[in-house]
Amino acid sequence: MFQWLSDPAGWAAFTTLTAMEIVLGIDNIVFISVLVARLPKDQADKARIIGLLLALVFRIALLFTLTWIIGLTRPVLSGFGYALSWRDIILLVGGGFLIWKATHEIHAGMEPDPDEKPAPAPGAFFGAVAQIAVVDMVFSIDSIVTAIGMADDLSIMVSAVVISMAVMYFASGPVADFVSRHPTTKMLALSFLVLIGASLVAEATGHHLPRGYIYSAMAFAAAVEAINVIAAKRRRAARVRGS
Repeated sequence: MFQWLSDPAGWAAFTTLTAMEIVLGIDNIVFISVLVARLPKDQADKARIIGLLLALVFRIALLFTLTWIIGLTRPVLSGFGYALSWRDIILLVGGGFLIWKATHEIHAGMEPDPDEKPAPAPGAFFGAVAQIAVVDMVFSIDSIVTAIGMADDLSIMVSAVVISMAVMYFASGPVADFVSRHPTTKMLALSFLVLIGASLVAEATGHHLPRGYIYSAMAFAAAVEAINVIAAKRRRAARVRGS
């Protein structure tokens, strides 16, 4: 099963696919970081771990149902010049959910409802986990379809997914903590989710947006926000020294 370990071509496919899975996992990290930002620290860590474990389980389970996954790309609905497969429908619903969720969170942050009562701790925790599970499924479909197109050895695909999820686990903690400590970055992350949701909707309707453009825009915006955070820290430090 692991004959590719002695094959340079197998290692090349594994390295390329692992890098691609890590890049595709950025979307998942951003969404999980935003969702757990509202939870207490202990619950946030639990929700993050559960969310990533669900993502890993979904991806590996889907890899072992390759025939079903390939069938998801066959058109099942057509009309108004579009032919939609089950994959397209899942991406369309998932992208719409991301846009709605991010827009709702932005509105709640900009214009909070004084009459809205926060959900009880258990309700907030299970609500966050449920939403993470839904979005994990959407991102898993997209991720596994990409994996099938890049490698033809199941062991390579499973290994790449496990490694990428390990990287996501170690990266998600610092990202979630940073978003929690800096409220302005949460708005930036929510804007990213709107962009990601729009790209999923576009992908579902046959309008492919190169991920490189999306991630480049996200990286530029994140770099600008990082400069703002550093500048704000220095201003606060200067005020403390001057007082």
